[in-house]
Amino acid sequence: MDRSYIGIPMGDPAGIGPEIVVKALTKEKIHETVKAVVIGDKKTLEQAMKFCGVNLEINVIEDVKKGDYKKGILNLIDLKNVDIEKLEVGKVQGMAGKAAFEYIKMSVELAMDQKVDAIATTPINKEAFKAGGINYIGHTEVLEDLTNTKDPLTMFQVYDLRVFFLSRHVSLKKACEMTTKERVFDYILRCSEALERLGIKNGKLAVAGLNPHSGEHGLFGDEEVKEIYPAIKKAQEVGINVVGPVPADSVFYFALKGSYDAVLSLYHDQGHIATKMVDFERTIAITNNMPFLRTSVDHGTAFDIAGTGKASEVSMVEAIRLAALYAPNFTNKVLAD
Repeated sequence: MDRSYIGIPMGDPAGIGPEIVVKALTKEKIHETVKAVVIGDKKTLEQAMKFCGVNLEINVIEDVKKGDYKKGILNLIDLKNVDIEKLEVGKVQGMAGKAAFEYIKMSVELAMDQKVDAIATTPINKEAFKAGGINYIGHTEVLEDLTNTKDPLTMFQVYDLRVFFLSRHVSLKKACEMTTKERVFDYILRCSEALERLGIKNGKLAVAGLNPHSGEHGLFGDEEVKEIYPAIKKAQEVGINVVGPVPADSVFYFALKGSYDAVLSLYHDQGHIATKMVDFERTIAITNNMPFLRTSVDHGTAFDIAGTGKASEVSMVEAIRLAALYAPNFTNKVLAD
């Protein structure tokens, strides 16, 4: 089988990123489907293996194509940017935040140069970024800038439930204000294109309602009548396979059962709660309107358990698995474009 090259930035060296990476790379199903390339710091990964009782041989490389992708080997692009004697595991540090950014930057460069087929990212810490002089609030903003992508499109996937988001880190009031006919229509088009890029042809998209019972024809709010339904109707008229608005208390359940290929959630928590209640650890973030595919764990640096070896690698395994699953479709589409 032709395995995809997946770049894995190690994440914040003081968090659980290094631990979940080394644990994930011991899994047979990862070895069978992926040529994993870790971008990180050798001494930090060696320390993480001690924490976790994991035994992998670290193979330091500069050229992805010259890696040794046999079971039991961790192929590493070593940036040597952590002073292991000064690293305080489980604490916010500028050194760690700066290092984490550098891993992402190198991963993006590899993906932009088509040396890896996708990247699967690990946790970073916003406070550590700030302490390290990195002026971004999160992964999405970093990727937006480094790839020159306007408004990256986030999708969550857990099992067969896929959820897009009309808005992300804004207040609920602001999210409601952003639910305009123009924005909803634009996102319907973008979500449809994203599904195509992932290999889901003519995918059926459902738009979630904003108000209880989708407003009951204006009884509980008029956003559905004035903004959301007109956008859906306009999208249908140009050939998009979209329905709604479907009440948010049922749309995610029906999507999970296969009635829809994806849901457009209208604000952050609406979709986050739905996916994480299905399976918190297996909820994966996918950014897929950039020049390359990016998947990510959807949890933080977990400083409270960093260094104990207790962190679960389930989400990391799933992020790598989905990167490998979608990368061939996505890469072919990008090259065709």
